Amino acid sequence: MVPADRRLDPQEFRNVMGHFASGVTVVTTLDAETPLGTTASAVSSLSLEPPMLLVALNQDSATGQGIHRARAFAVNILKDGQEALAEHFARKGADKFATVAHRLGPAGQPLLEDALAHLECRVTEEVAAATHTVFLAEVESAGARAGTPLAYFRGRFGRLDPGTYDPETTARKGSG
Repeated sequence: MVPADRRLDPQEFRNVMGHFASGVTVVTTLDAETPLGTTASAVSSLSLEPPMLLVALNQDSATGQGIHRARAFAVNILKDGQEALAEHFARKGADKFATVAHRLGPAGQPLLEDALAHLECRVTEEVAAATHTVFLAEVESAGARAGTPLAYFRGRFGRLDPGTYDPETTARKGSG
């Protein structure tokens, strides 16, 4: 039993959470005509009706601050082989869009041309949580293409093996 006064060490928490595989995205926004973007894995679907998701970004993030002002953003889901793009958007400073093919989507947010999928979102709620801001957002437009997503696990990029998933033989189980 863990003593009540013991706080989990940040490195221990990082190590344990490193066991959780996630997809890799680039969250983008248009802030006063300036495109901003950052690599993020803290992205999750929230509801189907209405379609909503959540994104958590560090409060120091220029992209997060831009989303706060613009009240809108896009989630660009990266595909296998886009590790360099993920690293590019993980860096601070400079015009990250100068060398990256992008366009504005139907809802006016920057979309990365070669991403596996895109979701354009309108912020409905914003919650401060420790060092991060959590944006709850309704999805206004979305699109996807065939491909394999880029994965992140134990501090490294990787790929999912699509051969292990067969929708014809994979039965849905109850949540119970």
